[in-house]
Order: sequence, then C-alpha cells, then structure tokens
Amino acid sequence: MLSITGNYTDLYQISMAQVYFHQQQSQSAVFDYFFRKNPYQGGYTLFAGLDTLLGIIEQLQFSQQDLQFLSEQGFKADFLNYLENFRFNGTIYSCREGDLVFPNAPVLSVKANLIEAQLIETVLLNTLNFQTLIASKAARIRSVAKDATLLDFGLRRAQGAGGYYASRAAIVGGFNGTSHVKAGQDFGLSVAGTMAHSFVQSHDDELTAFRNFAKDQPNNTVLLVDTYDTLKSGVPNAITVGQEMAARGQQLKAIRLDSGDLAYLSKQSRQMLDQAGLHKVKIAASNQLDEHVIKSLLEQQAPIDVFGVGTSLVIGRPDGALDGVYKLAYFNGKPRIKLSENIKKMTLPGHKQVFRMTDSEGRLIGADVIGLADEDAPTAMQHPYEPFKSLDLSGLSAKPMLAQVMHKGQRLDDSVTLTDIAKYAQTQMALLADDYRRFDNPHQYKVGISVTLKQQRDELIKDLRTTR
Repeated sequence: MLSITGNYTDLYQISMAQVYFHQQQSQSAVFDYFFRKNPYQGGYTLFAGLDTLLGIIEQLQFSQQDLQFLSEQGFKADFLNYLENFRFNGTIYSCREGDLVFPNAPVLSVKANLIEAQLIETVLLNTLNFQTLIASKAARIRSVAKDATLLDFGLRRAQGAGGYYASRAAIVGGFNGTSHVKAGQDFGLSVAGTMAHSFVQSHDDELTAFRNFAKDQPNNTVLLVDTYDTLKSGVPNAITVGQEMAARGQQLKAIRLDSGDLAYLSKQSRQMLDQAGLHKVKIAASNQLDEHVIKSLLEQQAPIDVFGVGTSLVIGRPDGALDGVYKLAYFNGKPRIKLSENIKKMTLPGHKQVFRMTDSEGRLIGADVIGLADEDAPTAMQHPYEPFKSLDLSGLSAKPMLAQVMHKGQRLDDSVTLTDIAKYAQTQMALLADDYRRFDNPHQYKVGISVTLKQQRDELIKDLRTTR
C-alpha cells in the first residue's frame, strides 16, 4: 500500500485545527460527503474507495518528519504535541462500497470531534472522489462490453501514483484484471500483459520474435501482430507459431491488435485463425478504447474477446474529477447549514440518513429520500429546491443506505475482498433500469428530502437570515 501520514492534507486543514485546538473547540461535529452531479453526463455513480479510506484513517498519524516540517512552517509547540498523539477516534456511517449513489444525497457521514473530522477531510475527498470516478467509468465500459474480458492497461498514462488506485477502482466497476503488477500484488488482482512493439523490433524478423516469446512464455503467449503489417505479416506469423505450439501440446492464448480499423482487422484475423484450425485463439484489442469505441465495435459484430483500456479509464476522461464535497452539517448540538444565493448550493443540515425506495418485489423505483438519522422511513418526499413538487411513497419499502462502518476509530468489519465488492457492485447495477444506464439523456434518478428535513432546513434558513 502507499504510505499516507497526517501531512497528506491541505495546509488549511491543519491551520484550522490549530485554531480549534487553542479555542478548545472539541465538540462533536457531523460532516457529510456528497457530490452534486453524476460524472460523464450519466444516470448513476458507482461508489468506490471506502475500504481504502477506512484502512488509511485507522492508521493515520503524524510522523516525526511530519511534525518537524510543521514546526518549520510556524505551527506552535503545544499543538504539535497534540498532533504527535493524534488518532482518529470518531464514527463513520457510509453506503456500502459498490452501491449506486446519486447527486446531493450523503454517501458517507463522519461524526467526530471537530479537529478530527477536519483533519481527515482532504484524504477522504482525495480517496473517494478519485476511486468513485474511475469505478463509474469502468461500470460504463462494462455495461457495453457485455461478457468480454476487460483489462486495465492505463498505468503509463495515469497521473502518477493515481494509477495504483485506478486499477483497484476499475475492478469495482467490473474489469477483470490489470497490467499493473504492484496493484495486482497488493489487491489480489489478476495481472495480464502481452509484449511491446519494441520486443518485435529488437529481433531481426517478426517470426523469430514470436517464437522466442512462445518458447519462454508457453502458458501466456499473446502475440502483438501489428508491428509491421497485421494481415500480411503479423497474423500469418502468429498462425505459424500457434500451430507449432499446438504440435508441442501447448496453446497460443491470443493475438493483440493495437492499431488500424479494429472492426475490420478483427474480422479478418478471426477468419484467418479459424481457417488455420486455431479456433480457441482469442483476439485482444487496445489503442485509445473507451465505452463509445467498444460499443461501436460490438455493434459492428467485431469478434474481439478482450479489450485493454488505458488512458480514458484511468484519467476518467472526459470529466477528470468527481465534484465530491465535505460539508459541516451539525456541530455543538446544533444543525448547521451553508447558505447561498443559489439554492442548489445550500447544504442540508443535521445528522442524516438516506432511504432507497423499492417496490413490493424489491425493484428500485428511481427515488432516494434524504431524512434525519432518527426518522422513521418516510411516506412522502419533497423536491429539494421546488416547494410544490412532492412524491407519495405509500406502500413502498425504504432501505437505509448509511450504516456504521467505523466506531471510535476502528472499522467494525474486516477488510472486504475486492472480488466481493465487485460482485456486489454488479448486483446493484443489475437492479438499475436501462433508462438510467443509457449513454444519451439518461432518465434522472430522483433524490428528494423528507418533510421533517425540509421543515428543519427552512426554519434554519429563516432564523439565520433574520439574525445575521
């Protein structure tokens, strides 16, 4: 795992914490993590990164090097003594990793003293925003790839160490493996790879390059066939090696196409392989793939079995970031709210719960309700911004989405395997109607607020505008 210490944060978090320390503001606070719009103009977001975050927070502390650096920045000795013994001792409530989540509804809530809650903000946003973005991209790709194998090939194009967690998030979203060896080692992922063009170029001829690779890697022979001429050289040479391997009782695993018209080349390659009796040899494709390209290829009935997706996946193209925020909702026994001239930028006060509404058969109806944590299941929901819009929820079931996952700084359950998280994510995706999953103009999943929460918000707004 990457090493993360207390200084993995923004300066203003530590500056505010020192003020709170000197003012002895250690009362309990509740912060909500949520985002304001789905990425990729899509109809859903897939939550990822929770297990990573809990592991980080459970171990988070300030090293001696951290404290020395902070001393050099002018932080005071008594506060640094506090940080020397810092541990997060709060409680975290969260959706389950792999859940579908929607704009403006709390995905996670932190309940802790003000300093502790403040000091984990940056690492929380950094972890959850990125992994959720990449998992959502991976889920979009999986939704069109159907049963094809999906591999993360993006490390070389990732933003530095972000590629490490991108590999993890891709699995949550439905990918099968990664080329990233360290991520595979740490997260228990299937690792996969072929060869580079340089390997072929380093030999005097392509056939010799293929033979040498097959001799050394008989159980994982995937041949890159587009270095010189895919159909006139690469595929014929791969067929020769494939037949030689078959005679030795071995199996050519696949060929890889990395340039050109992938639909045309895959069809021609499949025909050539089949005519040579190499029916079991798979065709892999790479080169600037994303959900739109893969969708087009499969609509053209391209016989591609494996897609290696790189840049677009690991940088979350075209969005690049999820707009997740972390806002104070409760402090010192009082609900808190951020006011704005734009009502959509106002926050929701109080310690909250999110209820997912389902029908009698357990199917999603396309509505979540944000209520207060001590509320019973709501029977109606209000539009958060339009006062005359409401929805009757009578006869529906309500599933609370936020469960306690950390208490007094310790996670309540053992770390969940990535395989189990990915399986759970796929079950949740299957519950979502196609109308919400389509690429263009997806149906909007409704997120409303309970009558009780609306009353509390409106009263708080009125009081603040009267007194300030």
